[in-house]
Amino acid sequence: MSETTTSAANKPWHGVLVATTLPFTENYSVDYDAYAEHVRWLAANGCHGVSPNGSLGEYQTLADDERAKVVTTAIAAAQAGFAVMPGIAAYGALQARKWAEQAAEAGAHAVMLLPPNTYRGERDSIMDHYRTVAKVGLPIVAYNNPIDTRIDLTPDILAELHAEGLIVGVKEFTGDVRRFYEIKELAPELDVLIGSDDVVLELGIAGAVGWVAGYPNAIPQATVELYNASVNRDLDKALPLYRDLHKLLRWDSKTEFVHAIKLSMDLAGRTGGACRPPRVPLAPELVEKISADTRDVLAKGYR
Repeated sequence: MSETTTSAANKPWHGVLVATTLPFTENYSVDYDAYAEHVRWLAANGCHGVSPNGSLGEYQTLADDERAKVVTTAIAAAQAGFAVMPGIAAYGALQARKWAEQAAEAGAHAVMLLPPNTYRGERDSIMDHYRTVAKVGLPIVAYNNPIDTRIDLTPDILAELHAEGLIVGVKEFTGDVRRFYEIKELAPELDVLIGSDDVVLELGIAGAVGWVAGYPNAIPQATVELYNASVNRDLDKALPLYRDLHKLLRWDSKTEFVHAIKLSMDLAGRTGGACRPPRVPLAPELVEKISADTRDVLAKGYR
């Protein structure tokens, strides 16, 4: 058994956890059967788990019953040893705690939690947010995305959250690879997960233990191979692979990331499909650029 597989089995937030897209029917209802098939396909292609109800899963557009059913669908489709770590982001701690309770009842292995996602809280409100949700008892991976939340979980805040036993890890999405080293200096035992597809090599060789990833939705085998080569510091394998994939991976950090990954899935023969409003179809020039980048990667045999 590989080191990555062993680590993912012991700590289900380790390894490649796919931030799953969500398929919709023509009338924008959730296609739960297609979603379950996608979860099973990701497991069959080497991924270690899924993280439903993240931004890539368009959770902000879901009704409460839809959001809950996405979680139960993922868990029902997951094979033994395949982790499910739902996103439980919400306006405030009370709502997020409700989603943590739902995840726990459904059998989730851990949860991923943003700070309050529309209220620009200070340190006290951040601490209260995580304290409230931690009472549910599931392991919490914090999600630092100051671009969307306007709250930066700086290394010192993360260290305080970890010292209090509130979080086991952090999905780091700032794109600043220097953050890793400061986090580990202040909180050596805090697990750092790669949060952006276009820094997987840099954070992998630095010592990240997981990747909450977008592009495995379209090309799981190649991206898992890249992750494994990166965390094992096999640069002879990782560097050429990274160079080939990076033009695609960097779409994960752009405003159009949901559209881009779904379009790449369509071109790879998967079910990507349309996004729910407020996302509207992309401008033709963006479709052309994403399509060209995807076709280039697929033409090189990556799947």
